[in-house]
Order: sequence, then structure tokens, then C-alpha cells
Amino acid sequence: MAMASIRSNFLRAALRGASRNSVQPKRGFASSAHDDARETAKWEKITYAGIVTCSILAFYNLSKGHPHHEEPPVIYNFSQFILFPPVLSS
Repeated sequence: MAMASIRSNFLRAALRGASRNSVQPKRGFASSAHDDARETAKWEKITYAGIVTCSILAFYNLSKGHPHHEEPPVIYNFSQFILFPPVLSS
């Protein structure tokens, strides 16, 4: 891709009749790279801290005991269920 850009600039300069040693303009970006690197490092630390915090909380919550109760007996009302419902013929 960089080679195509250089070739394009060279052809454009040749067509305009510019000198051979024309310098390709330097491209400027919206923000500097060190700000992005600092922001990335900050969020990486926040992510690791979040993973550790969630792991500790999960271990704490799962290690606590919880009460076990006997399950109440299930009462079925079979009078509501019809095994073969009547077929209405017309």
C-alpha cells in the first residue's frame, strides 16, 4: 500500500513537471501515539483489577455456607388432567 502511494505521488509529480526530489508530505494524526498508549495501559490495568476483584468476590460468595431445607412434598391434582381428551366430531 505504501508502495502504491509513492508510485502515485511520483507519477503525479512527473505529470506536473515537478522536480524529481519532491518530498512526500508527512501525514499528521488527530491524537498523538503516546496518549493512546497511556490510555491503553490504563484500561489494561483496570481490566486486570476488575478480573481480580470479581474472582475474589466469587470465591467469597461461593465459599459461604447456605441453608439447606427439606423440599416440601409435591401434591398432584390428577383430576385436572385428562389422558385422552374427547374429540369433537362435526
